[in-house]
Amino acid sequence: MDKMKLGILGLGSRSTLFYINELNTLYNQEKGGYSSCPFMLLNSNFDTINSLLPDTSDSLNAIVQDYIKELEKMDIESILIPNITLHETIDRLVIKKRIIHPIHLAIAKIKENNWTKIVLLGSLHSMQSQYISSAFKAKGIEVALPSEEDRFLVDEVRKRVYAETETIGLIEDYYLLIEKYTKDNPVVLACTELSVFKPMNNNNLLDMAQLQIIEAVQIVL
Repeated sequence: MDKMKLGILGLGSRSTLFYINELNTLYNQEKGGYSSCPFMLLNSNFDTINSLLPDTSDSLNAIVQDYIKELEKMDIESILIPNITLHETIDRLVIKKRIIHPIHLAIAKIKENNWTKIVLLGSLHSMQSQYISSAFKAKGIEVALPSEEDRFLVDEVRKRVYAETETIGLIEDYYLLIEKYTKDNPVVLACTELSVFKPMNNNNLLDMAQLQIIEAVQIVL
């Protein structure tokens, strides 16, 4: 058996399965037949991590560091974390393997597209904290946020998708919100749950999770 290049830290079921399905779909498009993306999966007890999110802490550092150490024992080359918010903790750890980092990938893509201003959609925490915004601003990218009302709608979508209780009406409202903000500026999705039902074929919509998935498949290929 060929060496596995990719390791995944399994987190919440909805987001992790979304990543796995997208990885398999994209890999199969490249390789054909019955191909599916080869990787090693270390599934965490997500409750121990999620109960400490979204804030960083020494306790969260210790838990995630232990999982990373176990992943690194698998002799992989790169690690995929299917949770955007958790990367703030990842940045605080000692990690020997390459992290497929959504913020770094997003900055590179924004620069490639010659965008200078984006609208950020994520959890309330991600939109209101400085973690993502400061990284973008450090690279000369202006970050705008939706209105307060729309921020609460986006976060409601996130929570309902995570709980698998989303409705057609809620997703339609989400689509209309994205359409509204992409008319004038590119929109960056910074939450995996928002990626699950994102509208397709919108050239002004950049999905951090999808950037991770594309990069992961290129590594495996």
